[in-house]
Amino acid sequence: MSKKVTEIVEQLVTPILEDMNLELVDIEYVKEGSNWFLRLFIDSETGIDIEECGVVSERLSEKLDELDPIQHNYFLEVSSPGAERPLKKEADLIKAIGKQVHIKTYEPINGEKVFEGVLTDFDGQSLTVSVTIKTRKKQVEIPYDKVAKARLAVTF
Repeated sequence: MSKKVTEIVEQLVTPILEDMNLELVDIEYVKEGSNWFLRLFIDSETGIDIEECGVVSERLSEKLDELDPIQHNYFLEVSSPGAERPLKKEADLIKAIGKQVHIKTYEPINGEKVFEGVLTDFDGQSLTVSVTIKTRKKQVEIPYDKVAKARLAVTF
């Protein structure tokens, strides 16, 4: 059910975002406790502010009220993906080349399932991440189909 809801919401919000020159990063439709949440994460080349989130929320709310694809009560949240934005699409990974990333894989690669380092390359088939182990830098090649989750990583 949640996959169908996110697909419908994506169809509804895409023209709104295109009109505002914004990008859809992710949609979540999840139950937390007794409440359902429909969360949209949006971004742009210059970042997102609270006013843009409010406009998208209002315009999407109108569309959702018209079609009523969700039969029960839920909370609609529209926000920026934050500093540790998820990297869901190939285009996200291409933009992230040269940046610090956090990658989790479905199965171990060289005995590890979590990698954090600089994404140095992505060719559509595999990611190359420069990781530091103790004091040595090492290039790790991760097959794209083995990536469970990828996001930008904040380092201090």
